Amino acid sequence: MLFSGTSLSDLSRTAIILIIAGFISVGSAFFIFLELAEDVMEKEKFAVDRIAIDLMNAISSDPLSIIVGWITEAGAVPIITVASIVLAIYLLFFSSFSAWVTVYFGINMIGISLLTKGLKLMFERQRPDTLAQYDGTGFSFPSGHTTGAATFYGFLIYLTVISPLDRKWKWPINILLATVILLVALSRVYLGVHFFTDIIAGLMLGLSWLFICIGALELTIWRQRRRQGNRQVR
Repeated sequence: MLFSGTSLSDLSRTAIILIIAGFISVGSAFFIFLELAEDVMEKEKFAVDRIAIDLMNAISSDPLSIIVGWITEAGAVPIITVASIVLAIYLLFFSSFSAWVTVYFGINMIGISLLTKGLKLMFERQRPDTLAQYDGTGFSFPSGHTTGAATFYGFLIYLTVISPLDRKWKWPINILLATVILLVALSRVYLGVHFFTDIIAGLMLGLSWLFICIGALELTIWRQRRRQGNRQVR
């Protein structure tokens, strides 16, 4: 029993899968984040950061740098902010989704912004290089572009999963969105404004917060449906 008069079977299969996956992902991601955070706090150096920088330098070229510069903008604060406002308006006024979807989307995006800023100030890790051209200013850990991309495009993946779209469209759309998240994260290392461990921490933090918000959303919608069902029975 979850609550009085309810059971796990009242939840949709999608909700159950998302909640279970969320618990596993949050636990694993939080553990990885804490391990990295502890070492960063102690000013440890990571071999993987040096390897990643050397690899990016080896494949660097002018044409690729132009492309990567465009890619990294997909995680820039102005782009994510404008896209979030547009999506919130669509969800609230033009979609068939519950209003709770918009509420938790807002919590998802505002929350990750506050978490990222707070953690940057806490750890005060210096960047490998400062490049204002690519928003490479301020502290480095965790990567803000990465946390923003993980939560925004990750929420789009969730919306695609629960949408009535045919499955043949859902897979390519979600693969594309997941690819965008990874490319934005890697672009920060290629451009030299973040360490590899910054983007790993960003991915772990972003995905953890995303799953927490989605899990809370699914439980809220479930409880709303339960209340509506109880009223109809009465």
